[in-house]
Amino acid sequence: MTDSSSIRYAHEHSYLGSSHDENARRTRSVVALTLIMMIGEITAGYLTGSMALLADGFHMATHAGALGIAALAYAYARRNSTNRDFSFGTGKVGELAGFTSAVILALVSLGIGIESAFRLIHPTGVAFGEAAIIAAIGLVVNIVSALLLSGGHADHSHHGHGHSHGHDHAHAHPHHHGHAHGSDNNLRSAYVHVLADALTSVLAIVALLAGRYLGWVWLDPLMGIVGSIVIARWAWTLMRDTAGVLLDKTDQHVADEIRKILTSHGDAEIADLHVWQIGPEARAAIVSVRTRGGVTIDTIRARLAPVHEVMHLTVEAA
Repeated sequence: MTDSSSIRYAHEHSYLGSSHDENARRTRSVVALTLIMMIGEITAGYLTGSMALLADGFHMATHAGALGIAALAYAYARRNSTNRDFSFGTGKVGELAGFTSAVILALVSLGIGIESAFRLIHPTGVAFGEAAIIAAIGLVVNIVSALLLSGGHADHSHHGHGHSHGHDHAHAHPHHHGHAHGSDNNLRSAYVHVLADALTSVLAIVALLAGRYLGWVWLDPLMGIVGSIVIARWAWTLMRDTAGVLLDKTDQHVADEIRKILTSHGDAEIADLHVWQIGPEARAAIVSVRTRGGVTIDTIRARLAPVHEVMHLTVEAA
């Protein structure tokens, strides 16, 4: 039997903050810079015959697409920030974009590695001096892009519709949606792409200068192989982190904090616990407890209030 007088519905409307807009603006600027430099490096790579420069140009081409995905993710998150079809808001859109970018980055590293190995076995003539100049310009663009993206922090809000039910069998479901500040894997993926571009530019410059002044023609494709390995490692790290969020991996830190709080009083036992990320620095939790000594669900909920990462909390009696 439900006590209808104890049922209340609260709707919380929030907005995507200025930091979110700033991150989107930064990303759009980097996309424009990347597209311009991409055209220049691919053209110069074909004309000079440099594998390092050509690889860097195609590398930038795929990154322009990945950065475009990041920019679209910001736009999609803002457009759907008040869409009730998203139960936990649009906080994971950035994670999805980050994972997509990581996959692209991994494919790029594979392509660069294979082509560089082929060029190492079958060397070709390279106009080292001209290619080095273009690579240096590309590095400057990468540095500017990295500066634009560094220090950016996401400010994601999750549209909330909360409700709590009071039942005569002591079930309560308080739902809280709030404002979260923290890391942004969408912006991070864009930043990693720019760093990968910077790395390939540095390797290209070193290889081209060594080829021109030391006659080390083999260094051009070798640097391509080294760069592909480092880029693959960055791609794997980003893919692992974003996949964990997309698959609702348990946040052990927050889960341990909840366990510590609820077991420290000796009057409550956790029967079931689920904690997962729903956005940058925002977590959802479902806590099923067995209580003793007249401890109520409201008491349990009050004890968990200091766990600031939890923006959506469901507490029930086991």
